[in-house]
Formats: sequence, C-alpha cells, structure tokens
Amino acid sequence: MFRSLTGSAILLFATSALSFNLFTLRDYSGGELFQTFCASCHGETGRGDGPVAPGLAVAVPDLTTISRRYGEFPAARIRETVDGRGGIEAHGVRSMPVWGYEFWLEEGADAEAERQMHETIDRLVEYLRTLQADSARQSNGSRKL
Repeated sequence: MFRSLTGSAILLFATSALSFNLFTLRDYSGGELFQTFCASCHGETGRGDGPVAPGLAVAVPDLTTISRRYGEFPAARIRETVDGRGGIEAHGVRSMPVWGYEFWLEEGADAEAERQMHETIDRLVEYLRTLQADSARQSNGSRKL
C-alpha cells in the first residue's frame, strides 16, 4: 500500500509541475499583468504609489492621468515605453525594466515569443486605457459634488 501511495504522490506532483510549466504570459489578463509586473512601482491602482516607489531615485508616474497629460491616450507611445527595446535613453539609464525583452525571454526567445510579447504588451496597454476611463469617471463624479 505504501508503494502505491508513493507512486500516486509522484504522479500527482509530476502532473502539477507539468501544469505549472504550461502557464504562460498569454494566460494573464491585462489587469493581472499590471498587478504582477507593474504594481510594485506604480501601485495597485496605477497612481505611482507602489511599495517600491519611495525607494526609487525617480518619481513614479501616475498612470491614471496619461490621457489628461497627452490630451488623448497615446497607445503607441505607451507600447514603446513598456517594450523599452526601441530606443536608448540619451541621458542615462532607463528607469523601468525593458519588459519587451523580459516578456520575450519568458515566452521562449524565438519568433513565436516575439508575437506573444507584443500581444502581452497590447493587453497591458489596453488595461492602462481602462484606468484612464476610471479616472475620468471619478473626476467627473467628484465635480458634481
């Protein structure tokens, strides 16, 4: 009996490990991506007040005011900023991770990984767009008070 229980436990563990390995970035929603990769600096609601923010040398931007700052939501610019591989900062180092590279590596560092990385960043950008809508509704609601 001990032998069959041990075999069952090994099979259960192997199945669980295999299931864990099958979980990829494509399984994350935009909100889950944000909470996993961005909230430590930008805060759970995107206002720049994450637990890591006070220890950083640069101010962490409030992501709920992107549309207000630019007059619209600049999705292409936000994609490029999140990706981070498109340009080199002229005056020093980049202040946030190069997520395009990180996501590409996470997905396998090949042509399919490049496609998945772009889709992952697109979901994240669309989530950031929803934070703008929430911000606008909240500010409009507070003006009525």
